[in-house]
Amino acid sequence: MSRTLATFVSLMLCVGVGAQPSTSPSSGASPPYDLVIVGGRVMDPETGLDAIRNVGITRGTIARISSESLNGKRTLDARGLVVAPGFIDLHQHAQDEASSRLKALDGVTSGLEMEIGVPDVGAFLLRKDHHSLIHYGSTASHPAARARAFGTPIDDPFLVAPSGPSTNEASTPAQSQAIRQRLEDEIRAGALGIGMGIQYTPGATRAEVIDIFRLAASHRLPVFTHVRSFGRLEPGSSIEAVSEVIGAAAVTGAALQIVHINSSCVADAPACIEMVAGARARGLDITTEAYPYLAGMTTINSALFNPGWREKLGVDYDALHLPNTGEVLTKERFDALHASPEAQPVLLFVNTPATVDAVIAAPLVSIASDGEDGHPRNAGTFTHILARYVRDLRSITLMDAIRKMSLMPAQRLETATASARRKGRLQAGADADVVVFDPATVTDHATYAAPRAPSTGMQYVVVDGTVLVDHGQIVDGVYPGQAILGDRRQR
Repeated sequence: MSRTLATFVSLMLCVGVGAQPSTSPSSGASPPYDLVIVGGRVMDPETGLDAIRNVGITRGTIARISSESLNGKRTLDARGLVVAPGFIDLHQHAQDEASSRLKALDGVTSGLEMEIGVPDVGAFLLRKDHHSLIHYGSTASHPAARARAFGTPIDDPFLVAPSGPSTNEASTPAQSQAIRQRLEDEIRAGALGIGMGIQYTPGATRAEVIDIFRLAASHRLPVFTHVRSFGRLEPGSSIEAVSEVIGAAAVTGAALQIVHINSSCVADAPACIEMVAGARARGLDITTEAYPYLAGMTTINSALFNPGWREKLGVDYDALHLPNTGEVLTKERFDALHASPEAQPVLLFVNTPATVDAVIAAPLVSIASDGEDGHPRNAGTFTHILARYVRDLRSITLMDAIRKMSLMPAQRLETATASARRKGRLQAGADADVVVFDPATVTDHATYAAPRAPSTGMQYVVVDGTVLVDHGQIVDGVYPGQAILGDRRQR
């Protein structure tokens, strides 16, 4: 019996036609729900529900939300706490178990690699099967397909190739065909879209970009992209880079998510958000996201640091810091690391608090961490939103924060997978991915000096109906995370 059918049968047995489930402990009936969350402030960003309710969960699905008492095999006391849909991170690079533990304590129930994708979707899904704390998935990687077509394939866990022919040169017709074929294969393996890092592959012509967008549109899959350039210098400004991908979406009909608009557009981020708003007002399916930190993080030997990067950003070498050690780079140190074939992570401080705060508060911007080990965003992005922007600055409401971290990411996935319509919501029939937290105390602790410090305040985190965080602690030995697969997967 499929999970969908089994859940339907179970719900019918629990609820019946026009009947209410028995809630009397003395009735002799077995508890109708596997798990009941009692007395919390239940918040659903789609319907606007914000009320004290009880939540009944059966076989990984929210079966009932009610003001009446519900009887379950296990009960979680949520009195005084917020009960919300689990947060969905569409931009999570680090896919190791240690990072997944940090994500769960940050309220994340789905962490997907959508910006650039993994080099091999099938191998990624196989590795994570029955071994993931939270839900997972990936796009088909254009940079990896390109590197493969140039004869220099990328190996996990690295997502971008060092600066060289596969990043800096235009593809031949034969290489372009090989890129398309690889992306087709990855879509059949279960990819949720196509991930592009155009700044990491500057050799990709405008025609190649449009060709990839056209491929995504033919499968009704979204494109997630890091745009071609940043800064204010023309040619090659942030405005020009955003114009390129909006244009590609317009002429192909592809859905588009522009990733980390805060770090791609820097001081011009508000103007870039206005461009997204204008495109949407004219019927284009374009969205964007951001993370709430001043520094970006990337690899120092990538094409992002091709000559001219300092002039584009208006910064010098001292804007670069090495994670873990905090070393501030000089020209000599940069030159040595940039020339090395080894991938060295580096923090890039390019933003201001005023810009980041304005971006996070913008209604069109969802939240995604760009999570990588060595940056505090890997551990603290989502609780940082709750602590700084909801509780301290009060620049967004609690419901808006939940919407930005759950419903909006789910909606971005809906053309790729029907399963997304059951996520990002807290309502009957939705997947039982749920967070229960204290809005007065939930907070992040990760810093640039201590990037792996876990967040606190998540009392319970439920993934696929399984309690993963119990009284603020990870439950050892359970791996409830499931693959989120594109509907175009070859069965």
